[in-house]
Amino acid sequence: MATTTATTTATGETFRLVGEEYTPALTVEDFDGYNFKPIRESQVNREMVSRYMTDMLDYAETDVIIVGCGSAGLSCAWELTKDPNVKVAIIEQSVSPGGGCWLGGQLFSAMVVRKPAHEFLNDVGVPYDEKENYVVVKHAALFTSTIMSKLLQRPNVKLFNATAVEDLIVKDKKVAGVVTNWALVTMNHDTQSCMDPNVMECKVVVSGCGHDGPMGASGVKRLESIGLVEPLKGMHCLDMNKAEDGMYA
Repeated sequence: MATTTATTTATGETFRLVGEEYTPALTVEDFDGYNFKPIRESQVNREMVSRYMTDMLDYAETDVIIVGCGSAGLSCAWELTKDPNVKVAIIEQSVSPGGGCWLGGQLFSAMVVRKPAHEFLNDVGVPYDEKENYVVVKHAALFTSTIMSKLLQRPNVKLFNATAVEDLIVKDKKVAGVVTNWALVTMNHDTQSCMDPNVMECKVVVSGCGHDGPMGASGVKRLESIGLVEPLKGMHCLDMNKAEDGMYA
């Protein structure tokens, strides 16, 4: 049965909104008697718990821990995990990874990327509109969903979301891992008795916590507080050319 997208006017006439005649692969009748295979609730429990606990044991000691699963953390993990011998854990405080890169500036949709960074989009497989000095991804969520779906399929990376990094493990003035807790516990330390954290050891910690702010730049702020880095100046006024080029200075 052929169908099309149409609407009805006040006079009862119909007109096509979009597209050609379309024949769906399935009809409503194909779902008559449709049922999911049976499963026990305990099976669901065991599958979730056993896999997560196995990951926690496996990543108690890893090569790299990336704190923050926004555009910086995702891009870093993308490059590092190209080497199958590098094991990477990504820790994200929010339930929903992606940070602020689900949208562009001021909650608009488009993502503007200055050249030659468009080569990274080519590598990930994100389409864009070409301009002279930059490219435009039609929706920032297209970048985020594409890189995340491909990255998390790799066997040498694990995302621990809804997990907060409360502190760093520091030995002999060197960062050796992170102190973790469930994000909801971290947010409610003042409302309940002390809930001890957990730990993860690693060779390298990458801080991708975002720009300065109440929840941002937490890793480097902690390094400053214990004297492992020079005092920071915080955020300066906006200058896209100087700021983005300064990342590679």
